[in-house]
Amino acid sequence: MYDFLSYYVRDYMTAGPQTVTPETPLHELQGLFDRHDFNGVPVVDSDGRIVGLATKLDLLKAFTFTPDAMVPHYDTIMGRPVQELMTREPITVTPDLPLTRVLQRMVDMRTKGFPVVDDEHRVVGVIAREDLLGALRDATAGNG
Repeated sequence: MYDFLSYYVRDYMTAGPQTVTPETPLHELQGLFDRHDFNGVPVVDSDGRIVGLATKLDLLKAFTFTPDAMVPHYDTIMGRPVQELMTREPITVTPDLPLTRVLQRMVDMRTKGFPVVDDEHRVVGVIAREDLLGALRDATAGNG
């Protein structure tokens, strides 16, 4: 178990993750969610720098309405760009952050993962609950 104390984000992150741009239509985001077991994807600019995070919850937000607003047709909603609903300025982590800190942050924030960014805020990976569970399993392998 003590091995976990020496693990870093770079050791367990998924490198080169799927990303979308602010202009990506919601139907393409939905397609990513359908094809992969993602809860969210980083939204990046043309230089690969993070500008937001688009989650399944953000996608659901597209369908909320108030009594004084008409609900648009499904295809109209799904044609909207990700930038209208994405979470701006998401919490990110760096590759050199200890996994112990990520674990604590994830539990405290009750989140499913974080984009991993380099010093220039370019997305280099993602770290998710499953990655931390794998690290914990690896840290205890052979220790009974």
